[in-house]
Amino acid sequence: MPLHLRILNDVEKRILSGEWPPGYRIPFEHELTVVYGCSRMTVNKALTDLVKKGLIERRRKAGSYVSFPHVQSAVMEIHDLRREVQALGLPYRYRIVSRKKRRFRREDHGRLALPSSASVLEVICHHFAGDRPFCHEERLINLAAVPEAADESFEEASPGSWLLGKVPWSAAEHRIRAESAKTGIAAALAIPAGSACLVIERTTHSGGLQITHVKLTYPGDRHELVAQFAHS
Repeated sequence: MPLHLRILNDVEKRILSGEWPPGYRIPFEHELTVVYGCSRMTVNKALTDLVKKGLIERRRKAGSYVSFPHVQSAVMEIHDLRREVQALGLPYRYRIVSRKKRRFRREDHGRLALPSSASVLEVICHHFAGDRPFCHEERLINLAAVPEAADESFEEASPGSWLLGKVPWSAAEHRIRAESAKTGIAAALAIPAGSACLVIERTTHSGGLQITHVKLTYPGDRHELVAQFAHS
């Protein structure tokens, strides 16, 4: 076996076995030349092939890291972010950034169709896959439809998971688009400002009432949507 293929296979085996998880920095090129007793050109060829296979990413002046796999989501499903992260084999956690009960505002009309006298709960939280930011969530909950949300701390479950277990939804509307990350979103997702992001906005209904509107923002290079169709 050519030596560059041996290096490739050894690294690939460690990645696929989980020994080197997503985000792990693999040894530098000069370290691998010592381990395998070969030239830097041979190591570079192996690493280049691993990049082509999507297993590693090379960062200028920082070395090579195990890639985070892309998340695939069905377009018309109500997503549970915990399950999305756990499907990647990574530990999940989330953090509430802000949570406040307030009156419905004029600028909220693009999100929910409620009277100006309505009360809503506004929640912003960040979801993580391991130590890496996974998704930025902005949510409005209609307190007329889900009054118990006003006293819920969301300490044991994120707002989305809590609502899925609490309120049976009957209809949903999805809007999907690409956006450039503004400064605040970029900081939350640990990406450069202006980076491409995938944005999913969803409004769910139950028994004629609007329950919640959520805006989920993902780094564009780590998430994709999948739709399956059948010809009848």
